[in-house]
Amino acid sequence: MAALVFLALAPVGKADEVSTADLAKAAQNPLASMISLPFQNNTNTNFGPEEKTQNVLNIQPVWPIEWNDNWNLITRTIIPVISQPALTAAGSRESGLGDISFSAIFSPKESGKRIWGLGAVALLPTGADTLTQDKWGLGPTAVALTFDGPWVYGGLINNIWSVSGSGPNDINMMTLQPFVNYNLPGGRYFTSSPLITANWEADSGEQWTVPLGLGYGQIFKLGKAPVNGQISLYHNVEAPTNGADWQLRLQLQFMFPK
Repeated sequence: MAALVFLALAPVGKADEVSTADLAKAAQNPLASMISLPFQNNTNTNFGPEEKTQNVLNIQPVWPIEWNDNWNLITRTIIPVISQPALTAAGSRESGLGDISFSAIFSPKESGKRIWGLGAVALLPTGADTLTQDKWGLGPTAVALTFDGPWVYGGLINNIWSVSGSGPNDINMMTLQPFVNYNLPGGRYFTSSPLITANWEADSGEQWTVPLGLGYGQIFKLGKAPVNGQISLYHNVEAPTNGADWQLRLQLQFMFPK
């Protein structure tokens, strides 16, 4: 439904083209000094032993802080709301809050076309029942990206290790998210930002989830408020047993530029 709403809206006029182009590139920059509130919905097909649909809505508020004259601190919280099919034959679908992650990244204010940041990420065991790993986790995170004409490309990487908690399984999980965006006039763009994960605690052959796919996005306005809408489709070319086959990603990002 969200995708139909933003795709149905008319493109912005030429008078707004420069500002919408800037907004599109800001939306594609995870280190932008801009408050935003993305709602990203991921629908994963053929998930679990019964090959049912899993849905994960990630609410991801981004709040930049001016640390000093030279550095910004970019904070991002990911709050997952999950609807998950049964993981055992005797189980049932469960819905609720998953484990929240929080990252804080320092980035230079003046970095030109090549932007980078370093920081830390924490995992909080906030989920219920089968939706949590019952572990606290910590690890490093890094981001780098480049603006090159209509292209914006780069990547984000982190690795989380469990540090305490009552869950039965230790956590040693890497997340790698490369992204490539090609910007068109009027705040429109093509995008690919697959979320690659590696569970280093899993057995060989069960560690990697590697999706490939493509999406389309556009900046539009609700009244005077800019919104970044996006739709993408990914196929997991590598996944552990009971992992999903396909993922449909819909996103609405409410932007609050200074």
